[in-house]
Order: sequence, then C-alpha cells, then structure tokens
Amino acid sequence: MEKIQILNEYKKQDDKILLSKVLDKIEFCKKKSKIEYTDFLDMYQLGLTKSFLDKLQISNYMFYGGYENAERKILIIYPENYTNQMIEKNYEKIFKVIRVELPDNLEEKYSHRDYLGGIIKLGVVREKIGDILVSKFGGDIICIDGIDKFLLQNLNSLTRFGTSKISIENINDLKITETKKKEIKIIVASLRLDNFVSELARCSRNKAVEIINTERVFVNYQSETKKTKQIKEGDTITIRGKGRFVIKELIGNTRSGRFIIIVEKFV
Repeated sequence: MEKIQILNEYKKQDDKILLSKVLDKIEFCKKKSKIEYTDFLDMYQLGLTKSFLDKLQISNYMFYGGYENAERKILIIYPENYTNQMIEKNYEKIFKVIRVELPDNLEEKYSHRDYLGGIIKLGVVREKIGDILVSKFGGDIICIDGIDKFLLQNLNSLTRFGTSKISIENINDLKITETKKKEIKIIVASLRLDNFVSELARCSRNKAVEIINTERVFVNYQSETKKTKQIKEGDTITIRGKGRFVIKELIGNTRSGRFIIIVEKFV
C-alpha cells in the first residue's frame, strides 16, 4: 500500500506528520540496516504509533525513554536480526543526561516545571526532552543526543541555574528518584471514566466529557475517549494539565450507594 493511502486513514494533520516520519524511519532502517529513532513521544503519540505499527504488522521496534518507567519515550526501529544486547549498546548514542547540581542555598527550590520552563525558554522544543527527574539536590534531564551540548553551554545563562553545576552524564548513570505521591479520597456515583475525571480534575461532568472528547485523558497510558469506560483498582488515569492518578482501593459505599475511592496522586 502506498504511503499516501496509509496516511489517508488519519484525519489529524499532526498525526499524519508523525506517522509519515515513522514510515520514513522504517524505510531508512531497511535500507541502511541500522537503528533509526524518533524524538520523544508523549502518551497520546505513543498510543497512536503503537497502534499504527501493529496495523502494519511491524514487530522490530521498541519504545524506551532511558529507564524502565519513563513516561516520555522514543520509538526505536531496529534491523530484524538485532538482539536486545545489540540494541542496548546504542542507548549511550541515543540518550544523554544533563545533570543540574544546585548550590546548597537552592536545594529543594525547583520543581519539574522550573526545569522544563527554563529549557523551553532557551528555545528547545519539547520533543527533544524526555523525563526530568528532580531531587532536592537538582535534576537529571534526559535528552536526545545532539541537544546535550547546547544545554550544557546555555543552562547557566538562566538566572535560576546561574550558580549550578551543569554536566553531561551517561544514560547508565541516570539518578532515578522515587516518585512522590499523596493519597486523596474521592466519591463517585459510578465507576465510569467521566465520573473519575470530574472528581480528579475538579470540574463538572460536562467539562469532564469535553476533556475526554479532546483526547486529554489516558487510562493505563493509552488514550481513552469512551466516557463510559469502567475504571477498576490498579488503573492509572492521566489527565493532561491536571496530573496522574492511580486508583488504589475501593473502600466502600456511601448510604446513597456512591463509591468511596482511595487514589494516589503523583506530586
């Protein structure tokens, strides 16, 4: 099937552009018999790309973001004869880590938003940056090879990082920090997705449905547009702009039959 015919199945221009690039990567991999990879993909793009590759019956690919539980990942297309060991040897070439070490007087001062905001201010597009792992002492910024030297030279030009130590580290030396969560209790009328979104995003049911319809909600890291989707214990709900939540436990019902849920919110 021709490339144009394949892409005509998709209505959104951004989706077509992304999947066109994916098709190019597949073709380059075949011709050159070497690994090809994309920029970092968000959850929506990951779901779209996986569905697309499965539809084409492509199996020689993987998603990886520099560590096991990365949220933002790149697509890696590899020759069919490659072993896992051969693929892993390329990680050092694909991923770089920019380490920001804060001075003592700035410990615990900056959040993920501060790091990302500074990077965007320098003119770096979001697609070049993966997860940012923040600790009280600084942050490790995962990025695509090639952007690391620019960040090394320019992060100190930002006032917030002017006195910080900036270095380029190997991806194998990434400092993985424990994700902070806090428990909250919500009450929902039913276990439908729109009820959860309404409570977690603190908005009306109508607004919750709008958020779902505009593809801003992910269940277990897959885009979900069905408002009646039934949610169960252990599910992860991500709402763009509102955060990520794990449905930890259904602890009972109110007198009126509503469900009382314990949720872990990522902070």
